Amino acid sequence: MIEQLESDDDRRFLLTPNRSMSWQGNMRIWMALFVLSALIVTGFTLIGAWVVLPFAGLELAALAAGFYHTSRQCQKQEVLILGQDDIRLEKGIKRKEAEWEMPRQYTRVWQEEARHPFTPPKLHLQFRNEEVSLGGFLNIEDTQALLAILQQYGVLIQRRKKPEPRWF
Repeated sequence: MIEQLESDDDRRFLLTPNRSMSWQGNMRIWMALFVLSALIVTGFTLIGAWVVLPFAGLELAALAAGFYHTSRQCQKQEVLILGQDDIRLEKGIKRKEAEWEMPRQYTRVWQEEARHPFTPPKLHLQFRNEEVSLGGFLNIEDTQALLAILQQYGVLIQRRKKPEPRWF
């Protein structure tokens, strides 16, 4: 998702992945699966097949870890700031963890061609030898919208093909 933030002297854009469900929604699904699994395991335990009990616990623990990891990754965000003289990119999960500042005049955006029609192109900010990925979690439509915004504000965009893998 791309959201324009209010600012007086520069353009700020908040880039976030699409989130299909909140943490509370994920926990409701996990609890429903927990109750269903508990009913099934109770039935098997009552007929003497108690060995399914630890495997059901492992399954629910793995599912909870998967929900947590996915929800955590969906909290990523990037703030792209297009100033008069510079471009700044801030990345983090719930807080700023990394920041890059590049002079606007000499910074370009590389658009790598997508390997598959259903995947978005990869974007990178580049200044000299420093290259930083931009909006790697955006879908195709959001990536195209970001490219349009960057073009609208005069950022140089260059396209390149992904090099073919070399087989040795």
